Amino acid sequence: MKKNVHVVKNADGWAVKSEGSQKAYRNVSTQKEAIEIGKKVASNNSSELLIHGVNGKIREKNSYGNDKFPPKG
Repeated sequence: MKKNVHVVKNADGWAVKSEGSQKAYRNVSTQKEAIEIGKKVASNNSSELLIHGVNGKIREKNSYGNDKFPPKG
């Protein structure tokens, strides 16, 4: 199974991290930029992108792999 990619707030701004990793893949100043990088990483890894808000809670999920529950229609 591929590791999910997380966009999280940190002391330097926003970080793109692989699940379970202590070190960030990239640190950037805006969440928008982190999301764009996260989308590319998740797409390349056929994994899921989890976007966290400032409070640390997940606010959005996007699947870039084999979705177990794809939308109908």
